[in-house]
Amino acid sequence: MGSHGAQALCAADTRHGAHSLHLRSVRPLPQTKVPNMKRHALILASTAVLLHATASYALAEDAPPAEASAPTSAAMTTPAMTGPLVANPKPTSFDLDALGSWYVTGAISGLGLWQNNRSPGDRRALSDLSNGQVFIQKTVGEWQFFLQAGAYSMPSLGTAYLAAHNATSAFYGVVPQAFVKYAPNDSFNIIVGKLPTMIGAEYTFTFENMNIERGLLWNQENAVNRGVQANYTSGPITAAVSLNDGFYSNRYNWLWGSLAYAIDKSNTLSFIVGGNTDQSTRVTAAAPLLQNNSRIVNVIYTHTQGPWTITPYLQYTSVPRNSDIGIDHSASTFGGAVLASYAVDSNFSLAGRVEYIGSSGNTSEGTPSLIYGPGSKAWSVTFTPTYQYKLLFVRGELSYVKASSTTPGYALGADFNKTSQARALVEAGMLF
Repeated sequence: MGSHGAQALCAADTRHGAHSLHLRSVRPLPQTKVPNMKRHALILASTAVLLHATASYALAEDAPPAEASAPTSAAMTTPAMTGPLVANPKPTSFDLDALGSWYVTGAISGLGLWQNNRSPGDRRALSDLSNGQVFIQKTVGEWQFFLQAGAYSMPSLGTAYLAAHNATSAFYGVVPQAFVKYAPNDSFNIIVGKLPTMIGAEYTFTFENMNIERGLLWNQENAVNRGVQANYTSGPITAAVSLNDGFYSNRYNWLWGSLAYAIDKSNTLSFIVGGNTDQSTRVTAAAPLLQNNSRIVNVIYTHTQGPWTITPYLQYTSVPRNSDIGIDHSASTFGGAVLASYAVDSNFSLAGRVEYIGSSGNTSEGTPSLIYGPGSKAWSVTFTPTYQYKLLFVRGELSYVKASSTTPGYALGADFNKTSQARALVEAGMLF
């Protein structure tokens, strides 16, 4: 878990690493049109974010040296970020007297993408908004809160790309995360609302992670859930439990637990388990039937030293047989990944990810598909150089996915029969 996991647990995001395009199969979602009012609302929200970001950057350029009492990025633990991107060290704040100090930050960015073996409805080359979001929060006092609003896309390896206006509407809406936090002391807090997940080693939105795209293991995990979560820290131990709706199903039948041990200032080991305690029949873009009725186990280790951040992790998922909801055969996946980032200097860094995931079963047994057909396997490699100057950043990315033991109709490409996909991306924007 390391710096990002420990920070997240104490802040409210108890993910020990981090997610969000939840297309659990590689078949694309229908490119449904967003109603005009929703589309206009997204455009207005993104425009407001851009105007605020521009003003923030101008103020940052012209402002005199900050006073010692000025707010710093240490106060902004949400949204959690693994790096190499760094949040605004002097976020905008408003002193509201009895209501305390509120902070306003955000992310505005766009991306360009090229790919081969694209899914039907997807494009070989495209450009899109990746983040047009603003974050408002109160981080001090017994009662705190966090509100995230705007538009976003969530690119993920081996799945169709969904444009920001469609992704925002199909997944978590224009307010993807929002919660109230009760913190009676520094060791214990409870959060209630739309919460970031505890599962996995990658966060949901592009700016939060080492890479622009999320990985293959992340495709088995959830990203946002509604529920209640209790967090406790004592010395090197950080623990959390949560009752929530899993894959955003609106059925509160998922139970999670996490335990992290900070071995020393450079090394942290985390264990996370979660699962559906009942069953869920609701199917949406964010809540696929199989994954929303699964169990998930993560073991995550994070090492930070000097310019290096290295996070290897293992993941196991299982979907029990349940003929009542159409799952006539159990299925499972097992995978591992290594994420690493190296800071060349204060502005430039190199990040990479390698991963492998395999699934159980075969077509003749009637095993459901969790990847690219029953019994399929896949590996990926991703390379992401990043340059950040003050609030501005630009980064590129090359990624490659290779699948094997696939089933025609579940694999990649226009006819779902290809076994590889290469992508090249560039993302540029501002963290204000």
